[in-house]
Amino acid sequence: MTEPRSDNAGSEARLDKIREESPREAAERLDHPVIGRVIFVLAIGIALVHLWFNTFSTLSTLWTSALHFGLFGLLCALAMPLIRSERPGVQRAVFWLDLVLGLAALGCALYLMGFEDALYDRGVTFSTADWVVSVTAVVLVLEFARRTTGWFIPCLCIVALTYVAWWGQYVEGMFNFPGLTWETVLFRSFIGGQGMLGSIARISWTYVFMFILFGAFLVKSGAGDFIIDLARCAAGRFIGGPGFVAVFSSGLMGSVSGSSVANTVSTGVITIPLMRKAGFPARFAAGVEAAASTGGQLMPPVMGAGAFIMASYTQVSYLTIIGVAALPALLYFLSVAMFVRIEAKRSHAVKLEDEDAETFGQVLKGGWHYLLPLVVLVASLIYGFTPTYAAGIAIVSVVVASWIARKPMTLTDILEALAQGTRNIMTTAILLITVGLIVMVISTTGIGNTFSLMITEWAGGSLLITIVLVALASLILGMGLPVTAAYIVLATLSAPAIYQLIAQSQLIDLMASGNLPEQARAVFMLASPEAAELLSAPMERAQAVAMLAEVPANFSGQLLEQALSPHAITMALVAAHMIIFWLSQDSNVTPPVCLTAFAAAAIAGTPAMRTGLTAWKIAKGLYIVPLLFAYSPLISGTPLEMLKVFTFALFGLYAIIAGLEGYLEHPLKWWLRVLMFPVGALMLWPHGMILIDLAGLVIFVALLVWSARRTSGPGVAAPA
Repeated sequence: MTEPRSDNAGSEARLDKIREESPREAAERLDHPVIGRVIFVLAIGIALVHLWFNTFSTLSTLWTSALHFGLFGLLCALAMPLIRSERPGVQRAVFWLDLVLGLAALGCALYLMGFEDALYDRGVTFSTADWVVSVTAVVLVLEFARRTTGWFIPCLCIVALTYVAWWGQYVEGMFNFPGLTWETVLFRSFIGGQGMLGSIARISWTYVFMFILFGAFLVKSGAGDFIIDLARCAAGRFIGGPGFVAVFSSGLMGSVSGSSVANTVSTGVITIPLMRKAGFPARFAAGVEAAASTGGQLMPPVMGAGAFIMASYTQVSYLTIIGVAALPALLYFLSVAMFVRIEAKRSHAVKLEDEDAETFGQVLKGGWHYLLPLVVLVASLIYGFTPTYAAGIAIVSVVVASWIARKPMTLTDILEALAQGTRNIMTTAILLITVGLIVMVISTTGIGNTFSLMITEWAGGSLLITIVLVALASLILGMGLPVTAAYIVLATLSAPAIYQLIAQSQLIDLMASGNLPEQARAVFMLASPEAAELLSAPMERAQAVAMLAEVPANFSGQLLEQALSPHAITMALVAAHMIIFWLSQDSNVTPPVCLTAFAAAAIAGTPAMRTGLTAWKIAKGLYIVPLLFAYSPLISGTPLEMLKVFTFALFGLYAIIAGLEGYLEHPLKWWLRVLMFPVGALMLWPHGMILIDLAGLVIFVALLVWSARRTSGPGVAAPA
């Protein structure tokens, strides 16, 4: 396959520099003839052990989580040194210290497995060894988190643990907490299985590990190159085609990796130089790649770790989560493609043509087998296998499908995929284990409910203001937390508030239409007898809001259960979590901390902060689409309702983007640019009136056709 990579030497050099400066594994250890092999063998062993965990193991979940921590603690200690030094003597001393720390982490796990029963026989009273092991485990996981993600998460954990054990009793008001003994805090943090080894850790060694390992096998088999080549053939020959390639390839690659930064560094080294060669400004090219790669965590079936955590929090099946996430993810990628289309017309971007390049049919014929594992994965989920078993079957299918290719996977390739998958998940595993401490504190103290009530009070019961407040909190948290950690913290704190408001909005709609179920009216009879008689007929929405406000708080939960169907309640909860999950992605493209944009800027050679602002503008779907989750049936309605919302939202986004850019098919005058925003709002606003949607669509299509007739024509083809 022809790949024009000759112009990428400078991009590769800048990217290598970024990799060297990033807090990842130390190259001197990975390349060491002995230490490198030890890490390689250890990573393979960890992968095989986790495959056993998820298939034939009969160990308790607590013991499995403990081994998960111990094994990845050992790997992290060996792969990521305590300190960096160029002096060989210091390197050797640090390595032996890291080896001791890694073995200590594994020893803590083995101690828990060997002495858990003895602790309960003593009535959960700590012995000296219990104190030493629990403190050691907490300190080690904080140190490993510092190595992988920086200082913010360890400091946040220290603040949380000291709050619940010490200074919470001195806080006045709603956040006052009487405090627990350090023995209780350490028990819940480690041995009790509520903190480091709690539900978040179980998600890590089950769903997250299996799917990231599946992605590593796909990439090792050659699927990554196939995806990029397929995208180039499908979209590369259009005007602005390289930009569409970035969007298309990032969407497909996101289905495999579920990582925004991984998408950027894998596809950006190809797509950004192609976009610049076609005539796109360098900063715009980097912004498109960053925004498109951010969508990788929104695209099923992997969605980073968020889909699995969401399934665990909501108790909704993983298959349902990825099913409702498909249309919104497609809407996001199409919104990025709209920016590409407009910029291509404005910059007079040319078509890149390569006579020697393979056609779409040739690429598909030579690599169709790479799609088989994804088909097997989805089919296994539909058939009823658990996500972990489905991922295991899909991993096997990658190896089997590779035998159809010209270069089948060998035993060496399989071992390298096992090792690479383990190293890929190392940072995420340490992160999830550490965040479990924060989740434990939130659940122990009840801060989550307090925070939700506080947000609701600040917002005055307004769902829109609540979402804005959560978006601001997400942005602030995203400055120090990775997106997965930001989602976990925000979901624990604010999901109940958003869910309650979404469910109440649906209840108010039923009251206003006069369709409130009889059993819900009975609850009103108990709570407000004088108002119950009015519920048999339609009423103004404001009147319904006033009536609902009179219902005592202790009746609200029962009222929602009686008024709404189980499906409506479930989807309201999913919508709340999906809103938070989407908003938690904004730190990837929003300055001052926008790692995806910084990686793209390193490839393009553009200023990092200005690139971040460009990526933030292009990723506007991250803020608009979540509003559709709250106010429309985009993820909760019937297939027909979902498609209707999707269609009108697509054109509404196009109108708003045209207003932002001041360009449609030709430059727009200021008054036409301003007009685009209300036209887009006609199709996006949740009024529920099809005639208003159609009016907005007709106006926009008429303006689009008029603008197309005034355009100067297509760009001139240029050789690739």
